[in-house]
Amino acid sequence: MKAAGLGDNPPPNRSLSDLDELPSLEERLKVLFNIVKSKKREASKMLFFVMYDIESDKVRRHVVKYLERQGCSRVQKSIFLADLPTAKYEQIKGDLTEVQACYENNDSILVVPISTDYLKAMKVIGQTINVDVITKTSNTLFF
Repeated sequence: MKAAGLGDNPPPNRSLSDLDELPSLEERLKVLFNIVKSKKREASKMLFFVMYDIESDKVRRHVVKYLERQGCSRVQKSIFLADLPTAKYEQIKGDLTEVQACYENNDSILVVPISTDYLKAMKVIGQTINVDVITKTSNTLFF
């Protein structure tokens, strides 16, 4: 639990929102595109999403800080993307499992491995950024 950051309390006068420092959409998408455009990825690395629905502000803040310290990149309010060694993936899964088990809750945490092909096929819906142009995967459909 200490590895996941639950051993310490947040410092006094800290903002209650863990979204205050959320990077802009452009910055978050840039992280995704750098992975997609990378010609060679290390074979020992694993690409995965961590998604959560955590009610407790305190636990959620700790999980966010933990994922950031481990090298995960925030892509949405409750979604992180990581391109980390397989051992780090296993460590994150284990630590989050321990956090989930240590208190009574109805929370859920998903750790989802993903291939670069699926990441390349990802579409952002509802934003003004044209992901297809950036990833150069634009297709034309005729009806």
